[in-house]
Amino acid sequence: MIGLGTYAFFWQQSTKAPEPLTLAEMLQRTRDLDVDLFQICDYAPLLGYSSAQLRDLRSTADDLGIQLELGTRGIQSEHLAAYLALATTLGATLVRSMLNTADHQPTLPAAELLLEIALRGYEDVGVTLALETYEQVSSRDLVSLVESVASSSLGICLDPANSVAALENPIDVIDRCAPYVANIHVKDFAFTRRGGWVGFTLEGVELGTGLLDYDHLMRVVDPEPRGINRIIEHWLPWAGTLEETARLENLWTRNNLSYLRSTSK
Repeated sequence: MIGLGTYAFFWQQSTKAPEPLTLAEMLQRTRDLDVDLFQICDYAPLLGYSSAQLRDLRSTADDLGIQLELGTRGIQSEHLAAYLALATTLGATLVRSMLNTADHQPTLPAAELLLEIALRGYEDVGVTLALETYEQVSSRDLVSLVESVASSSLGICLDPANSVAALENPIDVIDRCAPYVANIHVKDFAFTRRGGWVGFTLEGVELGTGLLDYDHLMRVVDPEPRGINRIIEHWLPWAGTLEETARLENLWTRNNLSYLRSTSK
């Protein structure tokens, strides 16, 4: 299934916006684009929602016919337990996370122990935890960790763009992680020369115009038969004004949806 996430509305729900989009508004935008899946990812206010607010959020998603997924950072036991409770309340069957936070960077053995504890609860209710590929942890280490834990509720959230900063070839990341992928973050990216031709900038571009070999990803991971959802995200640079940035953000979302839909036929 193709979905959107909070990162598709990154600037419009940020503090740059005088009136940031609410989750309800992002869900309505998602429905307006005929999309049935939305990932609430790295959305800090969610942990502070009251029971009534969570019920209202689920009711809004249900009324719009939208399935929810969640995303956070960190693998500390209490934190993952809190997100499991959120997932249960919201009817989400997948939680994306990352190993490190600003104040907690576990070693791989420590991460293994934490995950083994947390995943007991995830296994009991059929929720999958998907650890994302990114530059702070090599894809080789991430795969090793997933293999060591060996839980049916643990997989990888594949985002090849993130690992480029660690000098990992996106093709290698795709190939290495493919058997363990449980979720995909889809965004394209490219290098451009900085001013004065001193160094490069790595930033997002519209799907199909950058360095992501999407055909290879689809061929190797084969997400549709495996029930692996693809969540559209953007690395859209600030365009000078909110009006122009929001225009581009919405344009990229529409164009990227068209690209994914055309390649799924």
